[in-house]
This record gives sequence, structure tokens and C-alpha cells, in this order.
Amino acid sequence: MRVLVISDLHANWPALEAVLDAESYDALVVCGDLVSYGPDPGEVVEFVRTHATLAIRGNHDHALATSTDCRCSPASRPLALPTLACHATILTEEQIRYLRRLPYTGSVKLEGYTYYAVHASPRDRLYRYTLTPDAPDKHLAGQVQRVRADFVLLGHTHLPMVRGVGFRLVVNPGGLGQPRDGDPRAPYAVIEDGRVLLRRLPYDIERTVKGLRALPLDRDVVEQLAAVLRHGRVPPNARENPR
Repeated sequence: MRVLVISDLHANWPALEAVLDAESYDALVVCGDLVSYGPDPGEVVEFVRTHATLAIRGNHDHALATSTDCRCSPASRPLALPTLACHATILTEEQIRYLRRLPYTGSVKLEGYTYYAVHASPRDRLYRYTLTPDAPDKHLAGQVQRVRADFVLLGHTHLPMVRGVGFRLVVNPGGLGQPRDGDPRAPYAVIEDGRVLLRRLPYDIERTVKGLRALPLDRDVVEQLAAVLRHGRVPPNARENPR
């Protein structure tokens, strides 16, 4: 059983397409944030809606579907708010209803392994940013210790990681649609026979930028988004909690 795990797609169809072209899989788990920041919300939502074995909501999905605050940092709000507003006009009513119906958490059992998915943390499902690769063992354990699963799958920080906590493996595949760890290649995870592989793939970033330029967004917003995509990180003048 080959399980493909992706998160934080952020409406970046070229990045998602590159992974789908390169990887075969038997099951697909999506850890939230299908929308915001990218040019292709319709394509991404429709693919997840029709192909995911398990998909859960992220804070940006929740914000768009419920017309609430995504609770972004000051650094990210100037990019998130205009793209969310734009995506709300692009998605169909059925696609928005799909986002509204996404669960906050979910689990699935596949060939003897139990996979639990949440966007941020089992104890703060949409907004906690502290489950990072360098998080103290005690903090990580405190966030996931109540979960009875072999794999705890999450996203939100855009930082790939695999951490062992007791009998569990905590896996973040990274921000497929908007990497934030200094590597602009699209990150994802493959789990096969109990083994986790974190992988990266180059994709056509300029195709994504071209898509952004076709949207009714201010030029400054598009250029900032393009810089994030090209460099795999938030520019130095907008670093504060860049998620």
C-alpha cells in the first residue's frame, strides 16, 4: 500500500500536477489548505474532491467557506486576504460547499496501519504553528499523545518533518503549493510498508506566476507571491510567522 500525503496545496495546480505525474499511489491523504495564495483554486479543489481518500480542512479553507478570519500573521495577511477574496469568486457553489463540509480531523485504516490527519495539531486543529521540526520532544508529545494512530499527518507550518513520538510517527509533508523552508521544489511524503519518505520535485514555477498575473490582483501582491514561490521562503521584509 502506497500512501501519498500532501498538504498546503494553496491553489498551485502546476506543483500538484508535477507530483501526480511523478508518483503512483493507492491512497491519497490531504492535510488541508487547498485555497489561498495560488492561481488555481478550482482545479485543486476539484481534484481533491474527486480523488482524495481522506481530506481535512485547513485554516484557509475554513476562512473561505465560512467567511471568517484565517488568522494569518501580519506578514501573510496582505497576500492571503486578496487571494481568498478572489478565490471566493472563482469557486463554484458546490466547491465552496465541499470546503464547508471538510472535517477538522479524520482517520483511515489501510493495510493494518491507522492514519490520523489534522491540519495544525490534534489540540488546536486549525491554528497552532508550533509542531515544527525543531519543536521540543515534550511539546510534540503533549500535542499528539491522545491520538491512537500509527501515523499523525499534519501540515500548516509548511515545514517537512518526520518525528517519532512513542509508537507514532508524526509526519508533515511540507507546503506543496508554497514551500517555506528555502527550497522552492514541491514537497510531499510517501508512506509505504510503514516507511516514510519525504520527497521534493521541481515544477514550472513561472507557470504558476503566469496564472497569478491573470487574476484580478494588485501587481504588488502578485510580485510578492512570485518571490515566495521562486525562493521557497517569505522575503526578508515579511518574515514574521510567515504562514
